[in-house]
Amino acid sequence: MVKTIINCNIFDYDTYKENQYIRFNDIILEVGNMDDFEKKDNEEIIDFKGKLVMPGFVNGHTHIYSTFARGMSVKFNPKSFSDILKQLWWRMDSKIDLETTYYSGLVSGIEFIKNGITTFIDHHASGMDIRGTLNELKKGTCDEIGLRGIFCFETSDRFDVDSCIEENIEFLKKQSEKYAGMFGLHASLSLSNETLKKVSEFLNEAPIHIHVAESLEDEKDSINKYGKRVVERLEEFDLLTKNSILSHCVHIDEKEADIVSRHDVYVALNPTSNMNNSVGLPNYKLLKVKGIKTIIGNDGLGFNLTREYLNLYFTQKYRYEDPTFFSFNDLKNNIDNVYNLVGDMLNIKIGRIKEGYKADIISYDYIPFTSLNENNIFGHVFFGIWDKLDVMDTIVNGEFLMKDREVKFEVEKIYSEAKKIADKMWDRL
Repeated sequence: MVKTIINCNIFDYDTYKENQYIRFNDIILEVGNMDDFEKKDNEEIIDFKGKLVMPGFVNGHTHIYSTFARGMSVKFNPKSFSDILKQLWWRMDSKIDLETTYYSGLVSGIEFIKNGITTFIDHHASGMDIRGTLNELKKGTCDEIGLRGIFCFETSDRFDVDSCIEENIEFLKKQSEKYAGMFGLHASLSLSNETLKKVSEFLNEAPIHIHVAESLEDEKDSINKYGKRVVERLEEFDLLTKNSILSHCVHIDEKEADIVSRHDVYVALNPTSNMNNSVGLPNYKLLKVKGIKTIIGNDGLGFNLTREYLNLYFTQKYRYEDPTFFSFNDLKNNIDNVYNLVGDMLNIKIGRIKEGYKADIISYDYIPFTSLNENNIFGHVFFGIWDKLDVMDTIVNGEFLMKDREVKFEVEKIYSEAKKIADKMWDRL
């Protein structure tokens, strides 16, 4: 059924328009001024009463498996980044099974909806069950909750490598407008040359998704063991395939940046996680100078992506002691890049409120107390809306997954069962 939102204002990063209507099914059919609106037969009218409409967010790098870490108590006294992995994340992911994966997907899907995230790119790990886990994630987040997702399993020498490879290969065969696969790799420090060689033999030009130089330890490990830096290893094994995601890249040097710039890949920036793990901040100036495409993720730290937008904006100014560095245009480029990446991988048009684009839409009930126009709208969104995110409606593929802050799923029932699943995982720790 065709739906039409009336009496809304639209900002899609390119243009700001007031007093608009949006006619859509799974795609946007028509956008126009309310002065020209004429109701058609058999269409549902939804009056937004002045709400601000924007495209849904895309989280460029997350870890849904970390969902049940919230409130978890483990012995934790790290002295290095590798200690954080060993004492927390590697302990946890080794105890994740299919059931935990599925409910992590359900809960994350609901939390994404609340925060206006309509598409995500996930990097999964689960030691108890490898085969079939990506399908469980897809089932929970895409099939049942209704989001778009791109999935991979992080191949690592910590797990059975052949099972990791098989899981990635199997899911790469699945493709729709709602989901797709990448080839997941954990990080250089947990991947031998033998494993990288084996992956390269099966890759068949699929994009990889890997942590790169998140900490200085990753680079030191690569140099000590293999006599080269992380990005050099990836290039050696022909792993820098089109649309690959190199997450973090906090400690790559200029030579590595030159290598990355020669390939059609993306670097995912995760500033809040980087600060939380005390590994440093992205060198955006280096990436920008080299013409490297960057996107923004949150590394599985919560669900509010706009926190990453704000933290990236502020910390880059701090990093270079320059209040003019990292502008709204830089932020827009990052947002556009992830729309382009997802659009290419899912074969859809996404990220604008225009005819022919997917109807992945979010809204805010924003009442400004200073003048708002097309010249200052981004400032209002950044400092006024994203500073205290309060999404009213989340629409994916033309379907309201949240309407007037009410999520359409049985949240209490799902969360009650999720608590039991989390307790069982904690007991296994």
